[in-house]
Amino acid sequence: QVQLVESGGGLVQAGDSLRLSCAASGLTFSSYGVGWFRQAPGKEREFVGRITWLDTTDYANSVKGRFTISRDNAKNTVYLQMNSLKPEDTALYYCACYRGGDYGATTAYAYWGQGTQVTVSS
Repeated sequence: QVQLVESGGGLVQAGDSLRLSCAASGLTFSSYGVGWFRQAPGKEREFVGRITWLDTTDYANSVKGRFTISRDNAKNTVYLQMNSLKPEDTALYYCACYRGGDYGATTAYAYWGQGTQVTVSS
């Protein structure tokens, strides 16, 4: 059974940093691309960034230069390092495995985690 579990969220102040983790079981993460998405209350789930199985990365314009995705294959974990956080980064953050198609679309992903809450106060 495939399971993804996000962790590392919390309440921080604007300008602070957080590192989110996405730990996988039931599959070998190194063989998959992994995406990060976020969803704020009353808004659509939006693409944050992704790492391919070749370890190339892409980011949404809103987080480019502030967020970095990396992976530790030995731990079967993908990370989202978030720096210079802003109140508008407040959302529930999800990771998921890429299965094909437009990497910015939620439909391109499977095996979603349950999410971890990030709240940034001003």
